[in-house]
Amino acid sequence: MRQPSFLDQSLFTGLAQKASDSQRGRAHHNFHDMEEACHRMAVGLQPHTYIPPHRHLHDDKAEALIVLKGRLGLLIFDEQGQVLDKRVLQAGGECLGVDLAPGTYHGLVVLEADSVMFECKSGPYRPVGEGEHAHWAPREGEPGVAEYHAWMCAQFD
Repeated sequence: MRQPSFLDQSLFTGLAQKASDSQRGRAHHNFHDMEEACHRMAVGLQPHTYIPPHRHLHDDKAEALIVLKGRLGLLIFDEQGQVLDKRVLQAGGECLGVDLAPGTYHGLVVLEADSVMFECKSGPYRPVGEGEHAHWAPREGEPGVAEYHAWMCAQFD
């Protein structure tokens, strides 16, 4: 039997440090085993991380995101890359999170260092696949990431 796992300041501090140490600017703490049907994780995020616009096409891949610490910017896009909605998600703020239906193009930017979010979606883990990457935005590691990431961040100035 698995012991209780707490979402506490110790976890947040550790995730923030791991995210700072990571080249990608983010770190995950899984509360689930990979074979479980419901995947639950805390994610530490730093402002330099690039989370490109993407969607999850499988019908069982609704995704809930809740900010536990800090502040994130959420962008919702249409099929052509036009911004349909944007929200600041902030721990203790007016909007803490979002529940995204499968097929919704979305991207995140980190607006405050050492931010932590809780993410929940069905398992098993599937990497973002063909047709799920936004065709209008560069993928991680591709040319143009710095410029596109700066544009995403500027949506919240």
